[in-house]
Amino acid sequence: MDPTLIMLPILAVLIIFMFVNTRKRQRQMKADQEAKATKTVPGAKVLLQGGIFGTIVAYDPIDLDEPALVEIAPGTIIEVHSQAILRVVEPKDAIADDVTDAVDETPAADAAPGIETAEETRARLERDADDK
Repeated sequence: MDPTLIMLPILAVLIIFMFVNTRKRQRQMKADQEAKATKTVPGAKVLLQGGIFGTIVAYDPIDLDEPALVEIAPGTIIEVHSQAILRVVEPKDAIADDVTDAVDETPAADAAPGIETAEETRARLERDADDK
């Protein structure tokens, strides 16, 4: 039997598989983008491409060239490109809260000498704010 006759059906199957797999991936990406667009509303917590967490103040899902306004700290609002929003952070994804809780639970005795604990930092910041 000629090896070419065996290779042609295998090649055809691989090409069909690649085509179907690519289409499936494109449909999934489009569905993910649409889901993100419906969740991206003012007040939603988001993660930006640079790793910054914030809350959306203004966002135009129709005109993606219009910058989105994201509040990264109380009173600190930045303009970012709409596509810089990586994902909407759901409560189960709130890793930052878990890290803060873990730091708060660390006993002061375990802290390295010369390094402030979370409680000491908060107290210092409150004293500094009262002094102003």
